Amino acid sequence: MLKRIYKLLTSVRLAVVLLALGLILVFLGTIAQVKLGLYQAQSEFFRSWLIYWQPSESSLSIPIFPGGYLVGGLLLINLFAAHLRYYRPGFKRIGIAMIHLGVVLLLGGQFATDMLSTESFMRIREGSSSNYSESNSLWELALIDTSDAEEDKVVAIPTSLLSGGKELSNPELPFKVQPVKFYLNSTLSAKNEGEGYELVKAENTELTEIWWRRLPKVTQMNFRDIPSSLIKLIGPEGDSRTILVSGHFSRPQTITVDGKELQFEVRPTRYYKSFSLHLIDFRFDRYAGTNTPKNFSSRVRLARTDNNEDREVTIRMNEPLRYSGETFFQADWDKTDEKGTVLQVVDNPGWLTPYFACVLVSLGMIWQFMSHLIGFATKREKA
Repeated sequence: MLKRIYKLLTSVRLAVVLLALGLILVFLGTIAQVKLGLYQAQSEFFRSWLIYWQPSESSLSIPIFPGGYLVGGLLLINLFAAHLRYYRPGFKRIGIAMIHLGVVLLLGGQFATDMLSTESFMRIREGSSSNYSESNSLWELALIDTSDAEEDKVVAIPTSLLSGGKELSNPELPFKVQPVKFYLNSTLSAKNEGEGYELVKAENTELTEIWWRRLPKVTQMNFRDIPSSLIKLIGPEGDSRTILVSGHFSRPQTITVDGKELQFEVRPTRYYKSFSLHLIDFRFDRYAGTNTPKNFSSRVRLARTDNNEDREVTIRMNEPLRYSGETFFQADWDKTDEKGTVLQVVDNPGWLTPYFACVLVSLGMIWQFMSHLIGFATKREKA
């Protein structure tokens, strides 16, 4: 039995089948983007072990096709197993080993990118600075103690923890947080607008009467889910109050606990930096006679206090800033008055892996070609 499994894992037929499944998967995932959107299609087709089909008006999920992780994982196992089975040491076979290692690096690097990389956005207006970027899909509940005149104390709770209903605590907070109800995507209204709306029973001082409703998860690229949650703040003596937190609120709300004013807000997850970027000038060029963007760039001042670094950098569409393990791309701009920039920030620890993989594969192919060419030329000369 084990011998059959070993032969199956090392067979060329399995490699061909997996490559064919990969092609079909790419085709299906590309078509699905029309309905699901880019990020949802990536999640369901390429960042999954199995692709599921859910019949209408049913909670059943039926697996119908292998996902990207399963196809890629089996292909990776096939490469390793076949290499161990068929490879024989020798000068002429070094190229084969390099090609296999390059493909393994390419597959492993993509898996590491999916697991470890993060993408966020930094929005800066002309004349202002920023030392953090924000996620476009993840949210957090921030509880801010503003009692200290020098600095604020912030406790950030990922909203994914609010969906579990478990009681949350932190030494910096004078109370525990107990999620009561959580909507991943929601809408709020000052009145009852029809079916699905519920009256919120909360003790927020700024709110008189508010209604909310659960919305389906957003899949379009230019839209995002906006979460809302009812949470209960439980004091050390067992006293509690229920408040509403939501990403729809445009400014933080305030509560008073033990004579201290605490602000709370649901905001996009922030990634703080050890440096700040100050936007000196944003340029937006168009093609003559049209509104089509030709080029836009940001001239920023990079300031870092721990090493006294202070310099100007220009970030253009095809000239990103690489600094402190992150890459800052010129991605968008503030369309209200064109006086602000939007930088896409990518933190990918394995960004060099594809380059190494391609170099290894290329060197391996060159090695194989040259070794056969030299052998052929030597035999011909002797003849």
